[in-house]
Amino acid sequence: MAIQLAFYKEHQQFCLTYEAGMMRLFRDGRTETVRPVTQQSCAFVKAMCNPKTSKEECRKLLYFACENHQETARRAMIGEGVDRHLFCLYIVSKALKIDSPFLQQVLGEPWRLSTSQTPHDQTGVLRTNEFPERLSFGGGFGPVADDGYGISYVIAGENHVFFHVSSYAHCKQTVRPVSV
Repeated sequence: MAIQLAFYKEHQQFCLTYEAGMMRLFRDGRTETVRPVTQQSCAFVKAMCNPKTSKEECRKLLYFACENHQETARRAMIGEGVDRHLFCLYIVSKALKIDSPFLQQVLGEPWRLSTSQTPHDQTGVLRTNEFPERLSFGGGFGPVADDGYGISYVIAGENHVFFHVSSYAHCKQTVRPVSV
């Protein structure tokens, strides 16, 4: 939700967002797309941007948005996502030399936010709460659209979240001068 809020505050709009969801429950499973922009996430973001909305209302909307997002991610992980199915239809249409305006439109939309979580200490062996020097800042995740962002994030224990945000230097919409 923080990523959606940050994008909206920067660009005053929502965008098609890719979030990787693991499909390791299936043999040779890789990823499915979790689509985090939902009615619930949009309601939360708009409430956060409205100074008249109470903190209590924002918390309630955040809770609903997160609950919905977790359910969406679970469903994607058990094969109930749509993007890999659409990709398969695209491959079949190309193999059969069938033009599909629907697939061209749906698969042609740019993913302006491309996100991925880097798992961290899932087994508890590192005990990062006791030994914070063992924290890893994670890696990067590049943008997939010229005017988009790639965001990798790490939730490291109870007290640390790391974000890596990347964009193309040539894009005026995603790059701002940094003053030191």
